[in-house]
Amino acid sequence: MSATSPVAEIDPESWAAVLTPRLAQFAGVARHEHVTRAAGELMVPQSTLSRAMARLEADLGVSLFARRGRTVQLTPAGRRFLGSVEKALAAVEQAAEAVRADADPTTGKVAFGFLHTLGSETVPALIRTFRVDHPKVRFALVQNYGEAMLERLRSGELDLCLTSPVPDAPDLVARRLDEQRLRLVVPEDHRLARRKRIRLAEAADEPFITLEPGYGMRRISDALCAEAGFKPRIAFEGEEAETLRGLVAAGLGVALLPPPTVERPGVRELTVTAPRAVREIGLAWLDGHPDTPPVAAFKSFLLSRRGQLLA
Repeated sequence: MSATSPVAEIDPESWAAVLTPRLAQFAGVARHEHVTRAAGELMVPQSTLSRAMARLEADLGVSLFARRGRTVQLTPAGRRFLGSVEKALAAVEQAAEAVRADADPTTGKVAFGFLHTLGSETVPALIRTFRVDHPKVRFALVQNYGEAMLERLRSGELDLCLTSPVPDAPDLVARRLDEQRLRLVVPEDHRLARRKRIRLAEAADEPFITLEPGYGMRRISDALCAEAGFKPRIAFEGEEAETLRGLVAAGLGVALLPPPTVERPGVRELTVTAPRAVREIGLAWLDGHPDTPPVAAFKSFLLSRRGQLLA
């Protein structure tokens, strides 16, 4: 997969490249039906505007104006062309206003991605705190697994994301913010349920319930099991941590998971003493990508939460 999305190329001989510089001039002449008045509004010499309109008609091979002395009148072809030109100019105006609004330091927008497990409490608390000083900044939020968010960073769909593991890629910048202790989650009637602590190797013969390949937690879980000296026997692969907890409660297996937001009935959560079972949470963004003022403010806020992100 390419690290970046392909950029549309403009053929210098295409109609868009040839006609675009003259569309606003055409609309001005059509609106005034008078070249001199249109030239005054557009702040270009009348002769320049007249030549531009003549060149436009020559390029299209169509008469857009019927000329009567100093005044002009749209031909039927000119009226049809004007309708499309006005829509195109309005779309450009709306696009320009949208990007200007998104960059406004007071009311701009931050496109922010985060892991599913951070969505119930951590991210809402962060945004609530940030908005105390930036009450009108808008957020476009994306909740997804790590690799998918990194691809969205690369494509420009996201400005920032909270992810795990902390990525190490030449096109990204990442900063470690915090870590979570992982627990071995077992059914409440499991042989290990009365334990408070466990070495992961003691669960080597258990069926494991895990997130699907591609999820950061899956890579961390596989790596910890390998460090403990075994390859887990996978009973089920899912997409959401709390679903996995429910399946553990149903007796389908055990799981390595971050702490739950609220205590889940039917399971016991054991501290893993060896190997050291943690996942790091980091902030990532695209290297070299300029920040708008609201993105810079939110980035600075998140970096200031280092060591307190999950508090």
